[in-house]
Amino acid sequence: MSDRVCVSVPATTANLGPGFDCLGAALSRYNRFTFTRSTEPLTFSVVGAERDRVPTDDSNLVYTAFCRLFEQVGQPVPPVHIEIELGVPLARGLGSSSTAIVGGILAANAIAGNPLSRDDLAQLATAIEGHPDNVVPALLGGCRLATTDDRGQGVICELLWHPSIVPVVAIPDFEVSTAAARQVLPQTYSRQDAIATLGHVGLLVRALETGNGDWLRAALGDRIHVPYRKTLIPGFDAVVAAAISAGAYGVTISGAGPTLLALAAPEQATAIADVLRQTWKAQGITVVDAAVVPLDTQGATVES
Repeated sequence: MSDRVCVSVPATTANLGPGFDCLGAALSRYNRFTFTRSTEPLTFSVVGAERDRVPTDDSNLVYTAFCRLFEQVGQPVPPVHIEIELGVPLARGLGSSSTAIVGGILAANAIAGNPLSRDDLAQLATAIEGHPDNVVPALLGGCRLATTDDRGQGVICELLWHPSIVPVVAIPDFEVSTAAARQVLPQTYSRQDAIATLGHVGLLVRALETGNGDWLRAALGDRIHVPYRKTLIPGFDAVVAAAISAGAYGVTISGAGPTLLALAAPEQATAIADVLRQTWKAQGITVVDAAVVPLDTQGATVES
């Protein structure tokens, strides 16, 4: 068993257009969590631009996930000091909650003596989060398709991501709550929308694998969440149009938003980041960050 564990967890971008609640990719931005056994009750230290917004009591999601694993394996929860280093913005659609869940369960697993496998950890993280599209790539890295079989058992598939496709994110200075993003969605969809989504997901898998830009342009079209959630994002249509005019294959909402994800060729990616920033600024929206963010292929790491 370990007395001190450091966990680094990547940001994620989920849905990837038509892949609602089942597709996600890990990005090279990280939250870091250090757990140290203590003789004192639970304590925290937090560093980063949004540190004042992070709870420092037993309601903290990192800690509740930590406790959940000990409960599952039947061991008592040890007292710990938790250090949090924030590198993923909160409530922006880049999987900050998933980093907390994955960080908590990985640290607990290490301290408990590694009783759970990575598959077990993926299932537990999904149960805590409620859906797998963020937690699975945060845990495993790369681009992942996560679904269930007819018995309700989780199935995870790694998707190949061609190096000629570069992620570009634009993070605005406002939030969209996950609850609001869920509430705006309809309860039912038409058969035409379902068929279009099936086709786009299949095409997206092949486009990511081959780097075929024409396929990618078509595949990123969505009818499940983007048409509804974009109403929560001021300037959405103008920003998307400008990025596509600048050469982006397509632009979609990252997770529940409001961060936008553009996919582009490497030689155009930096210019597209600038266009995203400038266009949103012209719409009266301050952009906290707009940058090329490479795919993370390693996933969460643990050092004891």
